[in-house]
Amino acid sequence: MEYADKVAAVERYVEAFDKQDMAIIRDIYAEDAIVEDPVGSDKHVGIEAVCAFYEGALGSGAKLVLSGPVRSAANTAAFPFQVKMGDMSIDIIDIFEFNEAGKVVSMKAYWGPENM
Repeated sequence: MEYADKVAAVERYVEAFDKQDMAIIRDIYAEDAIVEDPVGSDKHVGIEAVCAFYEGALGSGAKLVLSGPVRSAANTAAFPFQVKMGDMSIDIIDIFEFNEAGKVVSMKAYWGPENM
């Protein structure tokens, strides 16, 4: 998977929040995807569980703003961003792992209370 394809996936992820579009989330994730947000919390396993998680996130009105470039190695992309909800913001780093089809099979979000 080329760097440009990984950046495009990250941009689509941001777009999903901007448009509150679950179809984009369903499109970028693999059927067997795992989401851990934040790392150390319960994992959402499989596309239906992942979509259920994002329905709440997108429904909250949260918007994402990239705060640095996408970094990439092998089949992964790491990217810093802020979640904005009203007057609150959270600094987060997400890591996507992609399968051979270019779908996200793993997303890990790194943030904690000190990042709010």
